[in-house]
Amino acid sequence: MIVGHGIDLQEISAVRDAYTKRPSFASRVLTATELAVFQELPAKRQIQYLSGRWAAKEAFAKAMGTGIGRLTFQDIEVLSNAKGAPVMTCSKFSGKIFVSISHSGNLVQASVILEEENGCK
Repeated sequence: MIVGHGIDLQEISAVRDAYTKRPSFASRVLTATELAVFQELPAKRQIQYLSGRWAAKEAFAKAMGTGIGRLTFQDIEVLSNAKGAPVMTCSKFSGKIFVSISHSGNLVQASVILEEENGCK
């Protein structure tokens, strides 16, 4: 049963500005594993990666109905599978998570669908 759906749209330039002003922004948003991937990317791709993870985590929090606050960015992780598709996990959700991230121009959009047999924790 679908128990939540969240969407987030973010300007990539706003994420770039936040990271430029405070490079620790990346370690606030990204888990240690995500940060290791981020640090291996070229500069332009780093900002796309960071903005995509930001949007996906915001979309997840919306799908949970909590927003960021009860959940933290560190509770949620978005890595890539062997084909490059994003795979999301969250320590505070036991069901299946479907995530899609799209970049176009200065925008990144993420959609998250949560599915669980017995509802949310």
